[in-house]
Amino acid sequence: MLLSLEDATVRFGGRAVLDRVGLDVAEEEIVCVLGPSGSGKSTLLRAVAGLQPLDGGRVLLGGRDQAGVPAHKRGVGLMFQDHQLFPQRDVGQNVAFGLRMHGASKGEQGDRVRELLDLVGLPGAGRRAVASLSGGEQQRVALARALAPRPRLLMLDEPLGQLDRSLRERLVVELREVFGRLGTTVLAVTHDQGEAFALADRVVVMRDGRIAQSGTPLEVWQRPADEFVARFLGFENVVEGTVAGEAADTPWGKLPVPVGAAQGVRRLLVRPAGVRLVGTDEGLRCAVTARTFKGTHVAVRLRPEEDAPRLEAACALRAAPEVGDMVGVEFDAAEIVVLD
Repeated sequence: MLLSLEDATVRFGGRAVLDRVGLDVAEEEIVCVLGPSGSGKSTLLRAVAGLQPLDGGRVLLGGRDQAGVPAHKRGVGLMFQDHQLFPQRDVGQNVAFGLRMHGASKGEQGDRVRELLDLVGLPGAGRRAVASLSGGEQQRVALARALAPRPRLLMLDEPLGQLDRSLRERLVVELREVFGRLGTTVLAVTHDQGEAFALADRVVVMRDGRIAQSGTPLEVWQRPADEFVARFLGFENVVEGTVAGEAADTPWGKLPVPVGAAQGVRRLLVRPAGVRLVGTDEGLRCAVTARTFKGTHVAVRLRPEEDAPRLEAACALRAAPEVGDMVGVEFDAAEIVVLD
C-alpha cells in the first residue's frame, strides 16, 4: 500500500474528530472521502499531509511511519479549494514553484511547465498573469503546480468547490483522465457526492470522525451501509419494517425484499426508481403533493392516504402526474435495500 492509516486519532478539546480511523490507499488508486461538515474528512487529509499531528495511531507512506516527518519532506502534493496561487507570479512561475524548491534546473522547469500546461488544457499560458484567469483556469494551474514535483500522493481538499456546477462536471472528467494518464495516486475530500462518484475508484463515507462505509461508487450507491449513508446520498424513502422471508411489513404495506435479505425488524430503503406509479385501484393510494424537474426525470412527492411516511418517486418526463392527482404505488424489489 502507498498510504496506510492505522487507528489514526486526532482530538480537539477532548473530542475525537478522527476516531481510530483505518484506511489504505493503493498505488494509482483514486480515493474520495465524503461526509458532511464536521465529519473529520479535512482533518484526515491534514493528518496525512503532516499539517495536523496525531494524538494516536500512525500514518505510513510506502510502509514508513511518518511520525516526526515534516510536511515538506513527505513527498505529497496538496491542493486546496481556494487555489492559493501566487498573484505576483505568472502562470509558469506558479507551476514551477515546487520544482524550484526541489532544485530543478531552469531547463527542467521549463520542460515540465510546458508538459503540464498542455496536460491540463492551458497550452502556451505560461506568461499569463494569474489575475487574468477564470476560476476554472486557476483550478487547472493549481493542479499543474501540485503535480509538477511528481508527488507520490496527491491530496485534494474540495478541489472543485468554488466552481459552478457545469464547470465542475466537465473538470471532474478531465481530472480523472489526467490522473489515469500520469498514474497518480489521489486522496480527495469533498462534500459533493456527484463529484466523488465521478472521480473515484473507491468512495469512503465518514461520520463523526469514523468511516461509515467504504467501497466502489457502485457498491456504495447500490447498497448503502446504513440509514445515515442512505440519507447522506440523498435517499429519503427510509422506513422501519419487519422482514420475514422475501417480504417486509411496513407502514407502506407489504414490500418485496431481495432474496437472502436479513430478517427481523430492519430499516429499509426504497430508491425513488423503485416506487412505481399505477392506477388508483392498485397498490398504496397516494396524493401527489409536489413535482420537481430533475433534467432526466421528474421527482414526485407523494402523501399516502394511510398514516404513513411520505414517498418520493422518479418518473419519466412525459409520464409524471400533476400536483393534486391521486395515484397508486407499487414497489420494485430490485430497488429495495435492507439496511444494516
